[in-house]
Amino acid sequence: MKDYKSVIGETVTEYVVERSRFITHLCAIGDEDGAKAYVAKIKKEHSLATHNCYAYIADETGNVQKFSDDGEPQGTAGMPMLEVLRVSGLKKCVVVVTRYFGGIKLGAGGLVRAYAKAVSDGVKAAKVALYRVCEYRSAIADYEYYPKMLKFSESKKYKIIDTQFSEAAEVKFAVPRESLSAFMKDFADYFGGRLKTESKGSGYYAFEE
Repeated sequence: MKDYKSVIGETVTEYVVERSRFITHLCAIGDEDGAKAYVAKIKKEHSLATHNCYAYIADETGNVQKFSDDGEPQGTAGMPMLEVLRVSGLKKCVVVVTRYFGGIKLGAGGLVRAYAKAVSDGVKAAKVALYRVCEYRSAIADYEYYPKMLKFSESKKYKIIDTQFSEAAEVKFAVPRESLSAFMKDFADYFGGRLKTESKGSGYYAFEE
């Protein structure tokens, strides 16, 4: 597992040139199966469109890539779309550009520019985050300590991702793996050893840029 940059959720934008509508659907995905499922979903929603071109980078290393011109002249849609994702540094995301033809041909160069701009507009509109490999640590304490845990999080810039309230307050932190030792020391020093944390596993957490 390694850190990677991607979008959060789904973003939809629209661009019109020479009466052709280019609708961009940009979405975060977990793997290649997720990318394929999203492409199929958009194609079904826009089954009457002239083209549904797509591109995706489906893993955090950038090794799983695919694109499709979906009937547009070869090299005028899918590859320019993929190149925008590459230049943006995004991983584990898929983009589908739906085109409704407006009656005026754009030519090969015009198509390349149109599809690249459509994806670029989608990337600019999307929320982007750094997905970091994190260790999840949980602390359970009486309610008197809850405000102190909030202050600890704010002062030390550690991210609280969940809080459960019952007989006591349980606070869950997402700690970037390389910061775990510092977190453990900071937590122990801040609370003078009166509170402990326990592991709740590990995984990716999105830190918005």
